[in-house]
Amino acid sequence: MYSESDLESAVAAGVLSPQAVDALRTHVSAQRATSMVDEEDFRLLSGFNDIFVAIAGVLLLVGGGWLGGEIHPAIGAAAIAGLSWGLAEYFTRQRRMALPSIVFLLAFVGGVFSALVAAILGDGGLEAGDSASAAIVAGCAAMAGGAAWLHWRRFQVPITIAAGAVALVGVSLSLLLAAVGDENIERVVYAALFALGLGVFAFAMRWDMSDPMRKTRRSDVAFWLHLVAAPMIAHSIFAMLGMLEGEPSVSKALVVVALYVAMGLIALAVDRRALLVSALGYVIYAIIALFREFGAISLNVALAAFVIGSALLMLSAFWHSVRQVVLTMLPKAVGAKLPPSLVVPVRVQPAS
Repeated sequence: MYSESDLESAVAAGVLSPQAVDALRTHVSAQRATSMVDEEDFRLLSGFNDIFVAIAGVLLLVGGGWLGGEIHPAIGAAAIAGLSWGLAEYFTRQRRMALPSIVFLLAFVGGVFSALVAAILGDGGLEAGDSASAAIVAGCAAMAGGAAWLHWRRFQVPITIAAGAVALVGVSLSLLLAAVGDENIERVVYAALFALGLGVFAFAMRWDMSDPMRKTRRSDVAFWLHLVAAPMIAHSIFAMLGMLEGEPSVSKALVVVALYVAMGLIALAVDRRALLVSALGYVIYAIIALFREFGAISLNVALAAFVIGSALLMLSAFWHSVRQVVLTMLPKAVGAKLPPSLVVPVRVQPAS
């Protein structure tokens, strides 16, 4: 299995011509009866060896962290970070293995953050409502973001930018908690999370619009950023609507369904499905409440699953056609910056 990044490197090395790569993309689009742009292609596995190496790597990291933790928690976390960087030098920089690269990147950034927190706060740990602890966590998150930047400069794993974005979100939320205190946390945290989610979404769109045809690593970076932004936006919206507090009323359930439709239109416009997936649990919960209200108590879960599953499968089957309609509704200046809706090649059946 080859990713767009592999094809890009093959062209840069002169192994394949740009015309040959374009012909390959056209051929694959015809085989799949869809546009390659609409597929949101990214590489998670290059083979079962990815899973094998990832499992072995996790075992090594757990063992190293455990042994170091017997001396001090900070040493255990630092051991995880150091081992992750060393493993990435071979399995990421030389072998370019997808899943192990993701695992080692997350372990490295998490190890740096945990080591700093453990070294500064010691055995006392974090205390809820403690402004000083929140400020310390903000500083540690900022250092973890810097570590993610160094990792990106060295290895350029697409998920690294998303990990750095998460670290910066942690910095912002920690500073906010340090400023407002525990008594006002419930009122501001979801609003702040929503604003930060929009910021990450805008950052993702910046990467997306720099590669609208999705032929380079920049598209993979945008994919992970969208995957980070979507749950932040969805969770904060539905939390502010009170969906996390008991059974939703019919009016709230209808609002949730309407918001999900709006998110679907945005997902179609930007050609990213992350928003739909992130809000899926909430819309299922809302539809269950609607069926319960109309008396289908014993079958409400089954009916909700059937309805939303059917709707999403229909949307997937006609994603290209529906997206064409959505793009025609947008201003031309906006649509020109989004991934194009290409004509689906007709698959010719061989004569029998």
